[in-house]
Amino acid sequence: MSAEGRGSYELRQAPDLEEVLGYLEEGRNWGRWGEDDQVGAPNLITEEKVREATALVAQGRSISLSRPIMISPDDAPDPRWGYVMNRLPERSGGAGSDDVLTLGCHGLTVTHLDALGHLWDASSMWGGRRSTEVVTDRGLTWGGIEHWRNGLVTRGVLLDVPGHRNAPYVALGEPVHGWELDEICDAQGVDVGPGDAVLVYCGRDRWEAAEPGGVERPERPGLHASCLRFLSERDTPMLVWDMIDAAPHGYPIPWAVHGAISNFGIALVDNADLATLATTCRTEGRFEFMLVVAPLVVVGATGTPVNPLVIW
Repeated sequence: MSAEGRGSYELRQAPDLEEVLGYLEEGRNWGRWGEDDQVGAPNLITEEKVREATALVAQGRSISLSRPIMISPDDAPDPRWGYVMNRLPERSGGAGSDDVLTLGCHGLTVTHLDALGHLWDASSMWGGRRSTEVVTDRGLTWGGIEHWRNGLVTRGVLLDVPGHRNAPYVALGEPVHGWELDEICDAQGVDVGPGDAVLVYCGRDRWEAAEPGGVERPERPGLHASCLRFLSERDTPMLVWDMIDAAPHGYPIPWAVHGAISNFGIALVDNADLATLATTCRTEGRFEFMLVVAPLVVVGATGTPVNPLVIW
């Protein structure tokens, strides 16, 4: 696709390694809610914030942000996945069935919520814990997904990157920067403050349709490490995105943005389907709404598939 067809992308000086490390260190929330806290940035979702979110419900309809889970042998993206359907014995003329699903929680396909204990970097994992102390073959003993069992319900704000760029999707070599997220807030007339979930739409499905191989390719578009500063300064408890970290990101650190989990304590919902929501927001001229994310309560799990819901 030509540059004209993609829309405009403004080039600026990307932060150097020292700046990026500064974002992580200065925004680090270890000890902010106590030394033994395992909730992290979702502590910012107060009762007042939940009431604010419920006040945004105007029509009473919901929009799913989950990508379909394909589990048939021909469609499953991972050979480790499996599905078995069992027919139950008949009882007085009636019967039923049950099923067994084997599914990976992470990767680039399933819409899922990362737990605080999911990953770590050179500075260790959330709260300064060491992986050798809390990661076992029976699950996490620190930072498991069960600590969000009451759900994450808050005001969500969609930042529409393709809409801002007048392009169909975020293209390779044109990552989303933190300063662009600031510009989109101004252009859409929305504020993102403490306790608000940030939803970043990049047009993943359109990109996958146009670029064979999709997100499984070693090079993929997404968010730049400069977005760490935006998330930290805005006191964001949750990031929901369709494209994740841009790769390669050009820094000697594990991830461009996923480090927000272990440093900031942010809840990340990966691989969300935001296309319908983006269309709705554009049509209605409104980019704020009530967001509900309810994890499975799997004790010690590093994450769980979720079906996030926008209540419109």
